[in-house]
Amino acid sequence: MPTDQPEDRRSPLASAAYLTADVPGIGGVIKQRPEDFLVEEIPLYEPCGEGEHIYLMVEKRHMPTFEAMGVVANHFGVRHEAVGYAGLKDKHAVTRQVLSVHAPGKRPEDFPMIQHDRMAVLWADLHTNKLRQGHLKGNRFSIKVRSADMSKALHAKRVLDRLERAGVPNAFGEQRFGAMLNNHRVGRELIRGNFERVIDILLRPEPEHYGAHLEARELYARGDHAGAYAAFPRTLHTERTILRLLAKGVEPKHAVRAAGVRALSFYVSSWQSAIFNRVLERRITSGEFGSLLVGDLAMHVESRNTFEVTAEELAREETRARLASFEISPTGPMWGARMRRAAGDVDRVELEELERSGVTLAQVEEFDSKTRDMIEGARRPLRVRLTDADVEGGIDEHGHYVRCVFDLPRGAFATTVMREVIKPPSDRLRLDDED
Repeated sequence: MPTDQPEDRRSPLASAAYLTADVPGIGGVIKQRPEDFLVEEIPLYEPCGEGEHIYLMVEKRHMPTFEAMGVVANHFGVRHEAVGYAGLKDKHAVTRQVLSVHAPGKRPEDFPMIQHDRMAVLWADLHTNKLRQGHLKGNRFSIKVRSADMSKALHAKRVLDRLERAGVPNAFGEQRFGAMLNNHRVGRELIRGNFERVIDILLRPEPEHYGAHLEARELYARGDHAGAYAAFPRTLHTERTILRLLAKGVEPKHAVRAAGVRALSFYVSSWQSAIFNRVLERRITSGEFGSLLVGDLAMHVESRNTFEVTAEELAREETRARLASFEISPTGPMWGARMRRAAGDVDRVELEELERSGVTLAQVEEFDSKTRDMIEGARRPLRVRLTDADVEGGIDEHGHYVRCVFDLPRGAFATTVMREVIKPPSDRLRLDDED
């Protein structure tokens, strides 16, 4: 279902407005070193001490969650699918998270200790069920901002205090959109059925590329698919899969689909995330971020159930009290054919942003009919609660820093908080470890 609709070139980040615009940013960079960005899971429940699943609290450094799962699977001699996790963690950080291993009849002491230069096991126990995505209360963050004078810690404290009271915009951060901030564009072309365009966005050279990336992409641009396949870094599985098949003469549609549902679903979710960010940004700039509007779909934070906000509901004192206490929150769209839609002007704005992305509702419905589970759709809270915030300024062997500590619920991005603190001059935070 190719289309000639214009391409939406806006940034996918919700970066045009700040809730704390009156508080100066502290500037600086994050993730200069892995130990500057610490993340620790807050479990939804504790292991009970019996069962077929071994729970491991692992501390890993500069290692993505899926790589850690592979290390664990190899160590215990199980298939990758036997390892469970509650949430994905940032690669460029020191992270502590729980993984589960299905090992019937075994106990932790039946296995040797994992020996790895970037991962250690802090504790191990037994439980009755596999750990699954969402089995997580939240995350505790400790983030040092470098190249920021310690005297600016007061500004950071004012920002975090404000966010504790008003809530944090529940925006998707840079991680969702990739180093080139173009994952959402790949997802859009998947939905539109433009497989040649999908490949071009993934593989073509851009001014920011250099080294092996640039060489491989220039080979692709010259039509040398086999040469590009050989030159691409082996860590880029999706790109190499597509190039390998193109070199064999496979049609673009089949080459793209060979990348697998997991990879393609991530690109589609990036497209959904970009639209959510734009709807959220409009609520911030209009001054309606922390309010309920007639036509909103509000969400009970604990149960995740939604209800329509009518004029009568909005007039109730109980509704206003539940909003103020973060018991309920307005939601935005993660567009899909089976997503529950808002009403009135709220629905109109959400539909406008869908169409501005270059995709029509009819195309979403057609894509859903062909793929089913890849674009079901959902509602996502527009705001989340930040708790237990603290700030300190200091000096260590690497110079001045401002350290921000806070808790966020599962699914929320710490980079959204740090964007408010730092207020970068461009739409992206400066991450020293990024190329």
